[in-house]
Order: sequence, then structure tokens, then C-alpha cells
Amino acid sequence: MSGLRGRITALVARLGGAKLVAAGAVVVVAVAWYGLSGSGGTKEQLLTVQPGEFIRQVSVSGKVIAAEDVDLGFSQSGRISRVYVKVGDRVGAGATLAEIENGDLRAAVLQKEAALETQQAKLASLKSGTRPEEIAVAQSTVDSDTAALDQATHALLNAIQSAYNSSDDAVHNKLDQFINNPSTFSAKVNFPVADSQVALSLETARPLMEKTLSDWQTGVGSLSATQDLSAAVTTANANLAAAASLLRLGSNVIKSAITTQSYPQATIDSYASAVATGRTNLDAQTTALTSAVTAQKNAAATLDKDKKNLALKQAGNVQADVDAQAAQVKVAEADLASAQAQLAKTVIRAPFAGIVSTMDLKAGGIASANASGISLSSSGTYQIESFVPEVNVALVSVGDTGDATLDAYGADQKFPVHIISIDPAETVRDGVSTYRTKLQFAGIDARIRSGMTANVVITTDKREGVISIPQGLVTEKNGAKYVPVKNGENTEQRAVTTGVISSSGSVEIVSGLRAGDAVVVSP
Repeated sequence: MSGLRGRITALVARLGGAKLVAAGAVVVVAVAWYGLSGSGGTKEQLLTVQPGEFIRQVSVSGKVIAAEDVDLGFSQSGRISRVYVKVGDRVGAGATLAEIENGDLRAAVLQKEAALETQQAKLASLKSGTRPEEIAVAQSTVDSDTAALDQATHALLNAIQSAYNSSDDAVHNKLDQFINNPSTFSAKVNFPVADSQVALSLETARPLMEKTLSDWQTGVGSLSATQDLSAAVTTANANLAAAASLLRLGSNVIKSAITTQSYPQATIDSYASAVATGRTNLDAQTTALTSAVTAQKNAAATLDKDKKNLALKQAGNVQADVDAQAAQVKVAEADLASAQAQLAKTVIRAPFAGIVSTMDLKAGGIASANASGISLSSSGTYQIESFVPEVNVALVSVGDTGDATLDAYGADQKFPVHIISIDPAETVRDGVSTYRTKLQFAGIDARIRSGMTANVVITTDKREGVISIPQGLVTEKNGAKYVPVKNGENTEQRAVTTGVISSSGSVEIVSGLRAGDAVVVSP
């Protein structure tokens, strides 16, 4: 009997099927023996089904890594002024590790802080009410702006007058040196030229310019600082452009000049120099006129703004005033934050508590922007990086727990872990699609070190009260699954619905069997 019992036990083990890991589920069964024939006849084994614990596990291997590991560098280049740590130093989160020269940025932060305090003081003053002294200051600002606008308007008037004077000089004193009867339609270049067409163009354009200058002189003479000068500015720009175009024609004529005894090269060169000077003066006047227009517009805008500010103060403080100044405070805060951000780019700080693992920076050296110079690894908290094969990835999920063993300490030392992330995209390793999975150790343990090899058994399903039998006892026919069940003296093929398979190869019976059923195990 004992020999037969041993053979049947081996058979049950073979019926268990392939296992995901060595550890398996515990299924409570009762074994009964029934004689099917006389002495020496064939025997059969029965499994009395009882609910029990059902466990499914996945075994993976991996490597211990720091929970956080980062390479640090400066956001901008510069000369390194201080290095505060060395390799092996433990630092806290936010600790300063190194910095580059940043005195100007620190000064900028101080300036922005002062500006913020000023705006905050203004806001506090507004909330307390407008004082007569403030109205007086605002009125003084308006008076100053009015004087500035008057000065800018006179400067613009002078710029228009200078534009006319420069144009008149360029035409009458520079260009007309080599044109006979320049103000009439009998104008004639007084030296021979190789290109008669360019000379004709100048001779035609010159009398027309005389009328332009005459009208312009009349208009400029009637201008005053009390009137709108925008039309005069438009005329001045157009006339400057016309004069410049005329002088360009003069330059082309000079380039085509044929030297003679009466007009030697020296004389031609003097004409060229005079025209070049005239053109330079016109360009300068164009620039000066543009600058004067801009200055006058800016002065007018400033006066308008300060007049409105005075009107608001004279009307008394309302909530809108307070809100507007509150906005200025926010602007100052933003400016300060920007300056602080610029300063922060010159300082390397530890993003988390850890150990300095690499230090390539030296005081006095030049740091390149975005180049790694310091490596920092988190201390105490470690993870296991594993790559789960495609066939098993559907079985695991974030939050699953398990036990890890480290080769350094043997299989008897177990460390609780849980899955914290599973990559959504595959990583191909040795031609096999795998999915990078990170597991977090449950607590800090001084024995754990980065780089150690880990073996992990992850529990993906653990339930009580589950009916399960060895997978080999289930047969399939025409798409349906059956289990041989003892019914009195007979054996029936009972249809069952199966679920998942445990780590030991037992299959969950969802329906078709109940506690106390005797499943037949054929010898």
C-alpha cells in the first residue's frame, strides 16, 4: 500500500502542470481509496475538493538602483567661484553644491526687492487714502512733463528746419557746382559725360527740385511749436528723400564724367566729394528727424499718462486705484521672481537628500551651460529595476507586493517590495519584448546598496476560499471543459468553468464543483 501511495503522489505532482514560480498554492484535499477490482486489480485515487488559499506569483530578477539619481549642471556658462562639496559627501535637499560668479545678478535681485518694497509701500499708501502731498507731487510731474513735451516739440521744429537747410545746402551748394542754370529747364551739366542719358535725368529733375525747395521754405517759415507738426514731418521726410534721390543722380553723373583740360580729374573729384558730403548730411537729417518725432511722441504719451494719474489722485482714491496698484505690486513680484530665477541658474542645489557620487567642477574653472558636473544619488531609499517579459506583463500591475532576495545576503533574507511603475512601451532585450518595471523597497535598510542583484517573487493574486484542482485533471472537448467526478459507484464527466492558474499549476474552478466533490485521479 505504501508503494502505491507514493506512486499516486508522484502522479498528482505531474498533473500540477508548469509553474510560474517554485512556490505554489495550498489546496486542502482529502484522499480516499476505493477498490475497483479484486486483489491485485487496478486502483483509483480520489481528491475530495475543499476551498483553500489560492496564490498566483511571478518571479523576476533585477538590479538595485537609487530611487533618485541625477546629473546636475549650470544652466549658463561662467567661471566657477565656489565648490562646496566633494565626492562622498551627504547633503540635504536644497543644499548649495557649487556656484559660478554672480555678483551682478545678486545686485539685480536686491534692486528688484527694493522695487517691490516701493510698490508695496505705494499700495499701502493708496489704501490709507490720497494725501495733499501726493497730489502736489503728481502736479509737479505733470508740469515737468509739459515742459519736456514743449522742449521735444521745439526740438522737432528745429529738426524740420534743419532738414530743409541741409536739403537746400545739398542742392544749391553741393550739387549745383557742376550744373549751369540749375533752377531752370535749361539746366545743363557743365562737363562732358560718357552716359548722356544719366545727365539728361539729372538736368530734368533739378528744376523740379527747385519748386519743391521753394514751397518747403514757405511751409517751414509758417510753422510754430503750438500747432500739429505731423503734416510738416511727412513733407520733410518726402523732401529729404527727393533731395537724396537727386544727389544720387548727381553721383552717377560724376561717375560718368569725361576729364578734359577744363575739367581735370581733381575738379571731378572735388564735385564727387561735395555730393558725398551732401548725401551724408541728408542721411543724418533723416535720422535726426526720426529721433525727434519719436522723442516728441514719447513726451506726449508720458504727459498724457501723468495727467490721467493726477486726475485720479484729485478725484480721490477708489477701489480701482487700489486694484491698479496691486497689479503693479504683482509686476514687481514677477520682476523679482525673474531676477531670482536668473540668479538660481548660477547655483547648483541638491534637488533631494543624497550622496555626491561625481564631482567634476573646480573653483576657478569654466563651466559650460547644461554640461553635467555633479552627480547625486539618493541615500537610504532604493528601488529594483526589472524587465518583465511580455508573457508575464499582463499578470502584474502597479501596487502588487512581493519579496526580494539579494544575492549578497542569500535566499533566507527577504526584503518586502511593491511595484511603483510599469513602462507602457516595450524595451527589447536579446530580441525579446520586455517592460521595465520598478519596485520600491518597503523601508530603509542599511544593507541595501545600489548595484546589487535582486530576485523578486511578486504576488499577483491571493485569495481565500477558492476551489482549485491540479490543471492536469481538466480535459477539454468541443470547446467545453470537464472534470471526472465520482457519483456513487459511477464516474461522470462534469462540465466546469475554469479561472486563472496558480503558481503551483492548480486551476481555479469558477463553477461546476463544490466542496466535498470527489474528483477522480486515474492511475
